[in-house]
Amino acid sequence: MNYYLAVDIGASSGRHMLAHLEDGEMILEEIHRFSNGMIEVDGHKRWDTEELFRQIIIGLKKCKELGKIPVSMGIDTWAVDYVLLDENDNVLRPCFGYRDDRTKGMDEEVYKIIPEEKLYERTGIQKAIFNTIYQLMADKRDGYFKNAKSFLMVPDYLHYLLTGVKSNEYTNCSTTQLLNPESMEWDYDLIEMLGFPKSIFKQIHKPGTFIGSFTDAVKTEVGFDCKVVLPPTHDTASAVLAVPNTSDEVLYISSGTWSLLGSENKQAICTKEAMKANFTNEGGYEGRFRFLKNIMGLWMIQSVRNELIAAGQEYSFAQLCNLAEQADIDSVVDANDECFLAPASMIEAVKSYCKASGQQVPQTPGELAKVIYVSLAICYRKACEEVEAITGKSFPTINIVGGGAKAGYLNKLTAETTGKKVIAGPAEATALGNIGAQVIAASEVADLKTYRQIIK
Repeated sequence: MNYYLAVDIGASSGRHMLAHLEDGEMILEEIHRFSNGMIEVDGHKRWDTEELFRQIIIGLKKCKELGKIPVSMGIDTWAVDYVLLDENDNVLRPCFGYRDDRTKGMDEEVYKIIPEEKLYERTGIQKAIFNTIYQLMADKRDGYFKNAKSFLMVPDYLHYLLTGVKSNEYTNCSTTQLLNPESMEWDYDLIEMLGFPKSIFKQIHKPGTFIGSFTDAVKTEVGFDCKVVLPPTHDTASAVLAVPNTSDEVLYISSGTWSLLGSENKQAICTKEAMKANFTNEGGYEGRFRFLKNIMGLWMIQSVRNELIAAGQEYSFAQLCNLAEQADIDSVVDANDECFLAPASMIEAVKSYCKASGQQVPQTPGELAKVIYVSLAICYRKACEEVEAITGKSFPTINIVGGGAKAGYLNKLTAETTGKKVIAGPAEATALGNIGAQVIAASEVADLKTYRQIIK
């Protein structure tokens, strides 16, 4: 029996998921889970990559303890964030988090060099102030390029720590706003135009590529060797790989900290209409494009829940869903408003928005949850209308995957608000997508179509 390991690290937690095929079904087993989150040091939000790697090693040791040694493994994380290494492969600057405010004004600096419309036409990536391109412009301002020799996205860096091999994986690198969507390679002319050192950007590798095995040090520590195969290292790309219903009639929502709503296309859509609607064309498995919109997502309800717990009010997400369904309040907010990106208090941000717009101010946990869930469903409806207008297609069905697929009340609201059929699941889409790239690379499953049928 062949075991495959997906290390799936999100903005709030990470887990090790072992999988194997049995009688035509994919069997998943969670063997390790750990918390994650941005830490604040010297006034900046950053990721603790040393702790992330320590947790990866702990999970690998648990595989050994269970006697379930994976034949391959791969790591997926969120997008846009990265590390810079010097000539001795030491980390040059903190691994800043995308919610850090150091990129303020960096969009204007980029547009002095290339207008926003031309940048979108060239890359197909939506404007978000935390995009890698603006983070790199901040690095240029702060002098970090002086000794920089390597650029590695977060999962690339973690793979490097395991194998000693530096690689840049396509799906995550597509979110940098520095790739050419036609060639699916670095746009070195754009990189030079912006004043970034092009030598730090390594060869682009597609999901399914074997990049190496464990270093001697890792082998000794965990007690076994293992192939490292690149999954779609952007967690959304992995999640979309595992959407069982991808066709011209089905939209997907990858629902987690962020809600990513869109369609899967063979070509990027880099039109003015797509740019105005703030849709992005991120790289997917087998050269597909995830034409999607970023919606704030369950980050809002996660933040409210954390604040309630800190105040001594313990609620599960299921309880908040139930309370929301019972609440009597009609207020809504624009879930995509920047005021909800990283507020000191999400509860106060929601209340302030409602007050400023002359609506009823939510007071109870149930009212807060209802405002958020209804607001998300309204954002979904608007995004559905936009993707249909831009593509000229009608999508009668939405397939929701990821942890948010368990939010029954939100799924119900989505169906009612959009007027579309909603299919929920799989909840473990990201891990399943990560595993999918591995089992196809190992020829245990023939191709993507076959794998999606297994999941369905």
